[in-house]
Amino acid sequence: MEEPEMQLKGKKVTDKFTESVYVLANEPSVALYRLQEHVRRSLPELAQHKADMQRWEEQSQGAIYTVEYACSAVKNLVDSSVYFRSVEGLLKQAISIRDHMNASAQGHSPEEPPPSSSA
Repeated sequence: MEEPEMQLKGKKVTDKFTESVYVLANEPSVALYRLQEHVRRSLPELAQHKADMQRWEEQSQGAIYTVEYACSAVKNLVDSSVYFRSVEGLLKQAISIRDHMNASAQGHSPEEPPPSSSA
């Protein structure tokens, strides 16, 4: 009576062992299948995100260039204030010379103001 019982126990052990080997042998392929499934599902969305990010990067680079150009222009204006003051001084000098010439042409001394034209 022990022999059929031993055969049954041996068959159970063999079946469990075979099942374990089968699961272990197929587990990597199942994992790879699930991984492939996930990649196929996720890839289009990831590709779209990548394209969006590249487009935003290009727009950002353009905006950065514009801001840097504007800052450079403002800096150049600030640096040119010396020249504007020089031009302002020359204009005041030219106006003074013109007033002096007008006064001389009308026969008045340069210190006297020209007569007012009130009628």
